[in-house]
Amino acid sequence: MCFVLLVEDSSTFRKSMREMLTLRFPALNIEEASDGEEALQKLENTNPDIIFMDIRLPGKNGLEVTKKIKEVNSDVEVVILTSYDIPEYRAAALRSGASHFFTKGNSGSDEIATIVRSICQKRGKDVCTGFQVPEVR
Repeated sequence: MCFVLLVEDSSTFRKSMREMLTLRFPALNIEEASDGEEALQKLENTNPDIIFMDIRLPGKNGLEVTKKIKEVNSDVEVVILTSYDIPEYRAAALRSGASHFFTKGNSGSDEIATIVRSICQKRGKDVCTGFQVPEVR
């Protein structure tokens, strides 16, 4: 089963993301964190495949948290979700270790679903049923 962590201070946005992901991928395991510290605490006991990270968070910003996460777990895919489509933010996101950068409001659910499907399939995880996809030799 593919595991996603949503790190976002807006409970409304987290709820919308969760609903969209659950609708498209019912077997997806989804956890939430409202700030960077909570995300780091959750990562002590979990190993997500994908982390959706807001840049502007209370306390540590999402880029600092992403960098810290990637130092500990270089395999996790971090997808930055922000309201600010600024070239400097994109560059900083990539420098921090993020794999993808999406702008809230401009990125549709199809784009996000494509990324989730791609990452989970790349890891051999079926996002539709939750079963491991057998390796073809």
